[in-house]
Amino acid sequence: MSKHHPSKGQQPKLVVEYSNLYPYLVHYLEWLKVKGFSENTSLRRDSVLRQFILWCDERGIDDPRIITKPILERYQRHLFYRRHEKTGKPLSLVTQHHYLVGIKAWFKWMTRENHIASNPASEVDGVKIPQRLPEAVLSVKEVQKLLNSVDINGPEGLRNRAMLEVLYSCGLRRTELRNLQVHDINLERQSVFVRKGKGSKDRFVPIGQQALTWVERYLNDGRPFMVTDYQEQALFLNHHGGIMNASSIGNLVKKLMKAVGIHRDGSCHLLRHAMATHMMENGADLRHLQVILGHSSINTTTIYTHLSIDMLRDVHRSTHPAESNASK
Repeated sequence: MSKHHPSKGQQPKLVVEYSNLYPYLVHYLEWLKVKGFSENTSLRRDSVLRQFILWCDERGIDDPRIITKPILERYQRHLFYRRHEKTGKPLSLVTQHHYLVGIKAWFKWMTRENHIASNPASEVDGVKIPQRLPEAVLSVKEVQKLLNSVDINGPEGLRNRAMLEVLYSCGLRRTELRNLQVHDINLERQSVFVRKGKGSKDRFVPIGQQALTWVERYLNDGRPFMVTDYQEQALFLNHHGGIMNASSIGNLVKKLMKAVGIHRDGSCHLLRHAMATHMMENGADLRHLQVILGHSSINTTTIYTHLSIDMLRDVHRSTHPAESNASK
């Protein structure tokens, strides 16, 4: 039976401190911190490995030296047949993939630190994730409707408008938006310093004048009325005057989208995707988008910024021989 220990502002953690495998988890998390891995990566690995440790404990497995490839493959099958506690649906292939990535990384670390003689996870096949086209991207009209729908009467309204503008203008991930500090916005250079992006990488991205105008308005007429501790440097504040958490940002954006009739999976990522697609349709170079989005591989950008069907239809009409003859 699983045990939980709730903590304020976070998902309850599975209690596995009693397990003989737990010290290896503690040392691994310390190693991640020393090596500069992001807090999000550490939290995800902690969650994934606690669940694996609990599974092992229920089967009397309490020593990493007795964990073999067949045992790990049994756990892989467990993930495949497992159902989500709230929805009752199977775990997505992406979720299964993330679980296995975390476990593989843990055993690789244990091998390197000589806790085990060989790595049983090295030959475990990962989950193959099909490359699917993303759902229909938000149109320019939909984005503009969303931006204009925000009630800007009050500090939180100005914050909400500024947040949406930055998400769409800069294509930030929600954690990147959360991590923004006041001095990360350079008004003169029209740029934003993005700290601790994916892979703990920092980068500079441009910000458009429209978004910059709303950020300035929020800084002048919104944030001063929300801040309670003047040492707080976070750009976007919650109603208590502290830094917002990533899930709250996602829920807020989702709520604003639903209010204007946008009922699609995702929230902040929809604006990121829209920004990239709209820019590419207007002639942006793929490698420039790669830098702005913070992708380590150009392949990710290629999949991410798929062309809209409208643009493909226009190209088809203007270049296909049959279409050209039909118009004569």
